[in-house]
Amino acid sequence: MHDIRAIRDNPDAFDAALARRGLSGVSSRILALDDARRAKIHAAETAKAEQNRASKEVGAAKGRGDEAEFERLRALVAEKKAEIARLNEEAQAEDAALRDLLLTIPNLPADDVPAGADEDDNVEVKRHGTPRQFNYAPKEHYELPAVQRGMDFEVAAKLSGSRFVVLSGGVARVHRALAQFMLDTHVDEHGLTETMTPVLVREEAMIGTGQLPKFGEDSYQTTTGWWLIPTAEVTLTNLVADCMVEESYLPRRYVADTQCFRSEAGSAGRDTSGMLRQHQFEKVEMVSVTRPDESDAEQKRMLGCAEAILEKLGLPYRTMLLCAGDMGAGARRTYDIEVWLPGQDRYREISSVSTCGDYQARRMNARFRPEGGGKPEFLHTLNGSGLAVGRTLIAVLENGQEEDGSVTLPEVLHPYLGGRGRLTAEGELSRD
Repeated sequence: MHDIRAIRDNPDAFDAALARRGLSGVSSRILALDDARRAKIHAAETAKAEQNRASKEVGAAKGRGDEAEFERLRALVAEKKAEIARLNEEAQAEDAALRDLLLTIPNLPADDVPAGADEDDNVEVKRHGTPRQFNYAPKEHYELPAVQRGMDFEVAAKLSGSRFVVLSGGVARVHRALAQFMLDTHVDEHGLTETMTPVLVREEAMIGTGQLPKFGEDSYQTTTGWWLIPTAEVTLTNLVADCMVEESYLPRRYVADTQCFRSEAGSAGRDTSGMLRQHQFEKVEMVSVTRPDESDAEQKRMLGCAEAILEKLGLPYRTMLLCAGDMGAGARRTYDIEVWLPGQDRYREISSVSTCGDYQARRMNARFRPEGGGKPEFLHTLNGSGLAVGRTLIAVLENGQEEDGSVTLPEVLHPYLGGRGRLTAEGELSRD
């Protein structure tokens, strides 16, 4: 959410920042609601002063026996009481309308975010590794002989419908190994705190991180009112919701491996084959909570954590700085990491690392108290995939595929697979 004082001070700059996202200015609507709210509050305060003054004069009129004045003043007190109640109710309605509007407005891009409308305008900032050259046409992950027994979309469709998968055998174990490897690396080498959270949350949590109210159609809500998390960003970030933390508590760095749930609204016809785009998937998520002056450096650190996973797995990737028009609504700046998929002959997103500034903290009322005193400040929050487990599985399978239908697995996974480093064409794990 946005600071109303900053909008009052410079509405043109606010609208200009939204224009970088391709959005029309809304400062006039915001300020109209703000002015109406403040006018009602001022009128209620004026009426309260008049009520207090009349209340004091009631006793004096009674004491001198002026019944007419007594009755007039008593009626005036009652009138002002009703007026105050009405004005306060109207002010609350204006305040709710203002908050509802502010909750739908995306974050403002950082100054260094490139201009642009969509992914075609994103800027490549890094490329690591060289895509492997095959002497045959590489297959997509779901076409590989090694996964035919262990990646079942037909059974999943019978159970749940389209965009689900059942993994079993060696494929399931490689998937689990990837998640464990990611967690161990983030905890042991990157210093993140492993965290287990619910996957069902209240509406307030989804509002806090920005999924609601505008993007509810992208997620699933239960009949009891809970929401299934689309990412552990929701739960990890909301750990500091409605909190006043000490500066010495910062930074906080969390990591969690959870199931995630997305309706994929608007993605009909896209990535319909395989497990690239699923309604339910597993993701290792990183979240950091920092002081405002540390958040830019923290984003670079988190980006390095995500890139390190791909480098240890030996997977080629490139890192893109997203343009203003392609960023998610809650982000101030976003880097996407795209891994090379030889079966598709292209790079595909496997991680997004975003800094949100104080946008989420204002929605959650999450602040910190500076050391040595001073006025409390809103925290800065950051999030990033470290990584999407299913997409990493896809990349491992496609990049490690062999002409005989088997898959050579990254060496860093061998300890998690009982020393086995190959998925045979029959889908069995093997040391050969």
